[in-house]
Amino acid sequence: MKIIVLGGGLVGGPMALDLAKDPDKNVTVADRNLKVLSKFKLASGIQTVEADLNDHQTLQKLISDFDMVLSAVPGFMGYKTLKTVIETGKNVIDIAFFPEDLFTLDALAKENGVIAISDMGVAPGMSNVLIGYADHQLDETDKAIIYVGGLPKIRQWPYEYKAVFSPADVIEEYTRPARYIKDGKEVVMPALSEPELMNFEGIGTLEAFNSDGLRSLAKTIKGKYMIEKTLRYPGHIELMRILRETGFFDTKKIEIDGKAISPLDFTSQLLFPKWQLEEGDEDITIMKVIIEGRKGSGIKRYEYDLLDHYDQHTGIHSMARTTGYTATMALRMVAEGLYTVKGVSAPEMIGRDQKCVDFLLNGLRQRGVIYHENIKNISNNNNMKPLT
Repeated sequence: MKIIVLGGGLVGGPMALDLAKDPDKNVTVADRNLKVLSKFKLASGIQTVEADLNDHQTLQKLISDFDMVLSAVPGFMGYKTLKTVIETGKNVIDIAFFPEDLFTLDALAKENGVIAISDMGVAPGMSNVLIGYADHQLDETDKAIIYVGGLPKIRQWPYEYKAVFSPADVIEEYTRPARYIKDGKEVVMPALSEPELMNFEGIGTLEAFNSDGLRSLAKTIKGKYMIEKTLRYPGHIELMRILRETGFFDTKKIEIDGKAISPLDFTSQLLFPKWQLEEGDEDITIMKVIIEGRKGSGIKRYEYDLLDHYDQHTGIHSMARTTGYTATMALRMVAEGLYTVKGVSAPEMIGRDQKCVDFLLNGLRQRGVIYHENIKNISNNNNMKPLT
């Protein structure tokens, strides 16, 4: 099977390396950055191609010779890229965090006989799969809550943060209005709003804020209260709010000494070098997913916990592992015929199929990404065990 990975960056690279371990898969990485592609010179079973993935005709021609596509482009390119892949008639797994509604491409995907799974990372991604699974087990879902964050293991002043995925997508988390469900209705709040402090074993105190990660769940799950919150080290929220409210994240260009420049472009040039994960920088990914609802005459609660660390043996960052391996297992799931639904699927739709959920969790576990499950009736004791 011939597979092309679109984007060879922090997450795209590890995805390609993981897929290349399968003897039946021929993997190619496409990127316009030669420095990125040079990382694969010594990688066994991986070919590279330099290409401008933002060009429609180039992309269409490039992917025409492949069996499946794995898209790891930045969010601002995501929707257009996914549309082109679908138009070309290729099954696709997509992790791009784009702002557009993924379901607007559903009819096109069905028309072209394409299986397209979007938002298939860690969150959105496995968080949705687990919520979809629990929702399918319950008679009625009351709440679904996601806390998730990717953080550097070592805290360094002033930001105590490193960009474990596209820095442009990180800033989106601070600027894109956060949508969540309260009393069964959509509520829109500014990003970084409604902060709360939470304590995590082995990590300590983190702060959580509203972010726009609920996405498709707001349409596909009928919960009374559903929300996603992003986790950072304490103090980060206030720093980002100051930058945002001062205008450093604005996209409208301003004139300085006769030159037009957007504050966001200026800020990016200053921030991104400070946020860049260097080789050997260790990171962690932490996530807690809580689903609660009615089952029969009682109330049942599902809790899922993930704490993942940088892999010192492979040098692969935790966010790349937790995001990328979810996508590569989803690709294998489609390739092996376990998931055959034509059209655009959100990850929670996969959660309705026990075989698919088990396939994903087992594959992740084999790669050291372990979710722990805690299911209880509200009046019963916890039953904590690793998912297998």
